[in-house]
This record gives sequence, C-alpha cells and structure tokens, in this order.
Amino acid sequence: MKTAALLLAAFSILSLPATAEEIGCATTTWKLIGANHRVCIYAYDDPKIPGVTCHVSQARTGGVKGSFGLAEDPSQFSLACRQIGPITLPAKLSEDEIVFSNDTSIFFKETDVHRFFDHKRNVLIYMAISRKIIEGAPANAISTVPIQPWGGK
Repeated sequence: MKTAALLLAAFSILSLPATAEEIGCATTTWKLIGANHRVCIYAYDDPKIPGVTCHVSQARTGGVKGSFGLAEDPSQFSLACRQIGPITLPAKLSEDEIVFSNDTSIFFKETDVHRFFDHKRNVLIYMAISRKIIEGAPANAISTVPIQPWGGK
C-alpha cells in the first residue's frame, strides 16, 4: 500500500507541467495572526521551448487559513514572457498546451498558462487563466514572444 502511494506520487510529479521558481513576494496586507496577504513573483522556463521564460505575479491569501494552505487565492495575476536566449521550436508543437500550472486552492482551483503559436506572425502567445473544476473565472492575461534571432544565431 505504501509503495503504491509513493509510486503514484512520483508519477504525478513527473507528469506535471513546469515548476515555478519563486523570485520574491511583497506584503499587501499585514495580518495579526497567520501569514500576511502577499503578491508573489514566480519564474517559469518553458519546458519545451528553451529560450523562453515567463514571470507570473499572483495574489496569495494569508491569515490562518493561508498559513495552513487552506485559503483560496484570488484570481488576480499578471503575466510577462520574454525571449532570454535562442529559440528552436520543436518539430511538433501542440496548438494549445498547458505549460505551467499552479494550485490556488485545495478545492480544485488553479492558474494555468497555455501556450499558443501564431504561425503567420512567428509569435508564441502565452495566456494565463484561472480555472475551477465546476466554473472558471474571466480573469486572464496574455503575453507574446516574437521569435527573433539571438546573438547572431
């Protein structure tokens, strides 16, 4: 039983989209008990397209519930993606692929970043949305990355 649970946990980690690197957080509201409300910045490197990094700022709920991971974070975020090195597109690139995902509630709410490719303009488009299993939120943000030569390459 214990071995099966460990295998399931390991498999689920391997199948997840890219993981975030926390860059920093700023307090927005001081809380007497528990963690403060914050806005945090995370960096995500596109796992299939080296040379592209996205930065997401996202509101994080504090208080007692937030300290224990029980609070639902608001659907408030910002997205900026940039070319940080040479870009080589893979032979097969999905039309719509979730490249980053971040849980914002223990009750099946998440922020996903989808990647699209505008062939005509040679531009990668990243779109952040907030999703729940039952209903989504209209909150969204996009960022575009024109694919350009890098360092004479």
